[in-house]
Amino acid sequence: MKNTEIERKFLILNLEFKKEAFKKERIIQGFLSSVPERTVRIRLMADVGFITVKGIGNQSGTTRFEWEREITRQEAESLLEICEPGIIDKERYFVELGRHIFEIDEFSLDNDGLVIAEVELDNEYDLFEKPHWLGEEVTGQKKYYNSSLVKNPFRNW
Repeated sequence: MKNTEIERKFLILNLEFKKEAFKKERIIQGFLSSVPERTVRIRLMADVGFITVKGIGNQSGTTRFEWEREITRQEAESLLEICEPGIIDKERYFVELGRHIFEIDEFSLDNDGLVIAEVELDNEYDLFEKPHWLGEEVTGQKKYYNSSLVKNPFRNW
């Protein structure tokens, strides 16, 4: 069981990634706890729910503890009702490039207009091919964390 998440985050230059995506899913999520030391996220994707606990990141922001379990749709819906104020609603696109899969989140509601790409890595120094639509790196910038976007949405920036 892997309890470490290693990822880098980037802004997007354009929407060209949509033509390259092999899959798209709508994600609705909320937070039972959004404190950095123990973020507890509830996520609903299609008919599957997830509960995820994340720890505080390392200095670069690329690595942090992550524990996740699948729960039923009904359990996720019930837990979303008691989450902290603010819901994240987004479309996630999946783009394969080389041996990596980029997950690109196009946000809606209060975060409409924000598009962020993530790539999960085997280690902090893992090399990956950068697609032409990848923009500025925002790894470790807390304002781009979903748990921050529920409190200070993109529309307020």
